[in-house]
Amino acid sequence: MDHAPNPADPRPAASAMRRALRRASDGLTLDVTEAAVLLAARGEDLARLTSLAAGRRDARLVDEGRPGVVTYSRKVFVPLTRLCRDRCHYCTFVTVPGKLRAAGEGMFLDPDEVIDLCRRGAEAGCKEALFTLGDRPEDRWPQAREWLESRGFSSTLDYVRAMAIRVLEETGLLPHLNPGVMSWSELSTLKPVAPSMGMMLETTATRLFTTPGECHHGSPDKDPAVRLRTLTDAGRLAVPFTTGILVGIGENRTERAESLLALAGLAREFGHLQEVIVQNFRAKPDTAMRAADDADTDEFLAAIAVARLVLDPRVAVQAPPNLVDRDDVLALIDAGVDDLGGISPLTPDHVNPERPWPHLDELTADLAARGWTLTERLTAHPRYVGAGDAWIDPRVAGHVRALADPSSGLAVVGDDDEVVQPQGRPWQEPDDDWDSSGRTDLHTAIDSEGRNTDTRSDIGEAFGNWDVIRARAAELGAAALVPERADAEVVAALRAAEADPAGLTDEHYLALATATGDGLAALAGLADRIRADVVGDTVTYVVNRNINFSNICYTGCRFCAFAQRKGDADAFSLSAAEVADRAYEAYVSGASEVCMQGGIDPDLPVSGYADLVRAVKERVPSMHVHAFSPMEISNGASRSGVGVREWLTELRAAGLDTIPGTAAEILDDEVRWVLTKGKLPASEWIDIVTTAHEVGLRSSSTMMYGHVDTPRHWVAHLRTLRGIQERTGGFTEFVPLPFVHRSAPLYLAGASRPGPTREENVAVHALARIMLHGAIDHVQTSWVKLGVAGTRTMLRSGADDLGGTLMEETISRMAGAENGSAKTPEEIEEIATGIGRPVRRRDTVYGPAHRPVGVTVVT
Repeated sequence: MDHAPNPADPRPAASAMRRALRRASDGLTLDVTEAAVLLAARGEDLARLTSLAAGRRDARLVDEGRPGVVTYSRKVFVPLTRLCRDRCHYCTFVTVPGKLRAAGEGMFLDPDEVIDLCRRGAEAGCKEALFTLGDRPEDRWPQAREWLESRGFSSTLDYVRAMAIRVLEETGLLPHLNPGVMSWSELSTLKPVAPSMGMMLETTATRLFTTPGECHHGSPDKDPAVRLRTLTDAGRLAVPFTTGILVGIGENRTERAESLLALAGLAREFGHLQEVIVQNFRAKPDTAMRAADDADTDEFLAAIAVARLVLDPRVAVQAPPNLVDRDDVLALIDAGVDDLGGISPLTPDHVNPERPWPHLDELTADLAARGWTLTERLTAHPRYVGAGDAWIDPRVAGHVRALADPSSGLAVVGDDDEVVQPQGRPWQEPDDDWDSSGRTDLHTAIDSEGRNTDTRSDIGEAFGNWDVIRARAAELGAAALVPERADAEVVAALRAAEADPAGLTDEHYLALATATGDGLAALAGLADRIRADVVGDTVTYVVNRNINFSNICYTGCRFCAFAQRKGDADAFSLSAAEVADRAYEAYVSGASEVCMQGGIDPDLPVSGYADLVRAVKERVPSMHVHAFSPMEISNGASRSGVGVREWLTELRAAGLDTIPGTAAEILDDEVRWVLTKGKLPASEWIDIVTTAHEVGLRSSSTMMYGHVDTPRHWVAHLRTLRGIQERTGGFTEFVPLPFVHRSAPLYLAGASRPGPTREENVAVHALARIMLHGAIDHVQTSWVKLGVAGTRTMLRSGADDLGGTLMEETISRMAGAENGSAKTPEEIEEIATGIGRPVRRRDTVYGPAHRPVGVTVVT
């Protein structure tokens, strides 16, 4: 079984090689074909290629102020478990329960074994604890599941999280987690306990996964699509991430080029890939690939060089120094490598135990002889160490700072280059550190590229690469072209809707959504008649106050002008006492509800959400607390390390009454990843809302439209909401939210349209009334976003509710809404009475208001 060179790789023509080398020399972007050509470079061509790559690397090191520096991480390897559900044909790390028992070993390392290993690592000057383990062994091995359950852990990842916290607190080592494929929510849960994570991509060659006999066949976690999704979700969550490719496992050069370009694209879009490992295959006894040839040296060096040329210059290129002979390490450097990965003075490379680590003194001397300085870094690379809360969670930031040189972001060294020994420190910051910053005078200024020029200082990290976003938005826009609907199609859909509003096909609903002229007027009229049949003519509203308790956020919603970075001039966060004061002011003014939402503030204590609820309830026991979007719920649950159901149950016990169904935007991930860098996926939103309903917390439901969405997205979104309602009955209303574009970075960067048209507003409200008929009775219209005239039009198009008085509403105002942020009950009522409709004040769940407006309270 010969993998180097692959027989599917013919030698490229000399002219193709010259052209590819010239384009690389000119610094031009290489495509797959050109990269594959360069991967075949040999002789003088390979020397030219590696020289170009080394030059690219050297220029970046000069720019970063550390010329001639090669980095490594001094670490201890923690083989948490050698069980795995995958069956990779080259792996000797993974074993089976019977062999572990025969050797007198457990299914997992016990906690005390982990801590003992890490303590010895700290004593040896290690800064990093690299958790190596197999993917989800409990899914394949009952013995693994029994081990976890007997110790109170629900999964391997649950155990990883618990042990990472113990390592931080008891040894001070920084966990770097390599647990394999992870979902968005699992990454969210692990980010607060680790400065960085990793997972090798290995290859994008799907045939190596699907074809019997190839290296990844029978390994569910080696599906390239699944691994790319983990890498993408890590980017959306701003996790400093290590990945890489394997060279010589059966892939051809085109497939290898595709793998490198896939990683280059992810690094460009999200900026989270801190290093890409280019690792050479080494055949091992007792594996299915034991007879395969090791990766050819020239093939390997060419892969390193091409990786350096196609990746963002800030991404380190790493090659393991123990997988080549000592004399060949300098060849790796000459090919463009600038990082040698983890080297342990204590533990072997458990994945390649037959290949010992080079001795650090010898490696340092070998590099110094060629003018290089070997320098220790931390598990998170310097550019993330210095970037603050955007990348490193506050719960581990103190651990990182304790080991980082403040000037360089590299590992701190003692006097006379003495090795610094880490010290354990508490993982969870004290709750009373959450103080108010007292800022309420909010404004924003964003330039034509979508950059906030006045307040948000981390604009590049927050929103990602605008070129990529514009391209994706253009793709969605091209897909949005809907052919004009013939009158006959609209008429047929209207007739069907009159007979059975909730029973139409998607094509019928799409015809209604795209109706114009007389067809649109007929749609609005039908929706208005259905509204009258369902809820009558009375228009309802609630007297409430919006309390945005913090605008500090690192999610990266590209439609949001509200969020700020901690320390920026307009950043603010309110204490629980201040929130309670505002709730009391609202109560005195006659409010029956406070709606509390905030940014994803990394400094909010784990108990902070419950503290807010308790503070309001203690101050105003009768106040209905409508609080925390699904995004906030996901954040709170993941940071606390408990499941969403448990977290919501605790919040309900604290006094939470209902939740807003915001953060839905459009429940389609293609749209969501244009709208936002880090917000939860659609499936997660659905799971959280469904769980909330199941634990007794009702919610509103929403849809934000008029940005990069299409009518097909509206139809699919409404179908999803209806499906949830039919299962749970937990939605109180549906709230269409027109996109406010004026200060939205997405619009200012040229990646969205300027909000919905008047016709789209009518179509969405009317379509919602028809599609949700019999499931969700109330359709709310937003006076903040549409103004009085627009709101009245929506009341004639199927809507029956005006929402709340708000008293303050920062998010829409920051986005550029021009219709005010508060109305008195009299002003709200005039919207309805002005078109001859009766009006009634309600409570949050559409019952009678439980106290009169303007009540006088004696304190």
